[in-house]
Amino acid sequence: MPRVLDPADSIAALFGARVKRLREAQGWTQEELGEQVRTHSTRVNQIERATGHRPTLDLARRLDDVLGADNLLVELWTHLYKQSFPDWSQEFMSFAAQATMIREYAAHAVPGLLQTESYARALLRAGRSWTSERQLAERLAARMDRQLRLQAADRPGMWVVLDEAVLRRPVGGPVVMREQLARLLATEHDPDITVQLLLFEQGEHPAMGGSLTLLTLPEGPSVAYTEGADYGRLVEDKAAVEGYAMTYDHVRALALPPSMSLRMIETAIEETTRAERRSPRTARSRMAQVELQQSGRRQLPGGRRPRFRHRPRP
Repeated sequence: MPRVLDPADSIAALFGARVKRLREAQGWTQEELGEQVRTHSTRVNQIERATGHRPTLDLARRLDDVLGADNLLVELWTHLYKQSFPDWSQEFMSFAAQATMIREYAAHAVPGLLQTESYARALLRAGRSWTSERQLAERLAARMDRQLRLQAADRPGMWVVLDEAVLRRPVGGPVVMREQLARLLATEHDPDITVQLLLFEQGEHPAMGGSLTLLTLPEGPSVAYTEGADYGRLVEDKAAVEGYAMTYDHVRALALPPSMSLRMIETAIEETTRAERRSPRTARSRMAQVELQQSGRRQLPGGRRPRFRHRPRP
């Protein structure tokens, strides 16, 4: 006899129980529901029993629409998705969804709320934090979904300081990077988003080593979030958050003014376009020549290395 699913066991169990209840209210079999949402009856069975892979966001939306769940299943899916992240990451996403102001120093990549889909996909794929293509698709869809927050009537303000490394690292290749840079440049026309660049020439600064985000919450104090390649730390202590706020203000003061930052992004777009036109072989050849010139070695016309003949010892 199959085990009776208890909705209190987990978010996955609650999701499955709701799908089953709504399906039975429609008088449909699992096969009939599967046909309605363009999936196999086995997949519906897995969802209702909370076994196998979690449903994708796209499937959750189709189920919600067909079953008339009034967005309930989509909202449950959001919590289901968060369960795959560590506690500190879940808390951060929860705070970010409520924030009235987001201040961020991004050391390595464009912040998630401003990423294009292609750029986000390249980052997620490189991170290897996923175990299957399905999970990769789920995480990508959830990241894109969070960007809807910037379209809401109560959307937060954003002030982002990008390290120059963010501009110089061609994530996903020239085409993807050009599209991403254009997305950043488009913030020029958004009064609620400000972007600045922190140049390499500024040298060391207090936020080196990772990214920093400060979230202003509607009901009082801010929280800080620091992040590296494989860790994250949520800080709620008032004195510690004030310290991080001073760090952020210091970094922001070192950065280029917003107008100059946007002009540099324009220049980076032009450079990326030129890089796209060059073949990989040409790019490697140019890099080799630069390295030779920097090392002080002589260079023959056409980029050929000089040949030296060793004299025999007397």
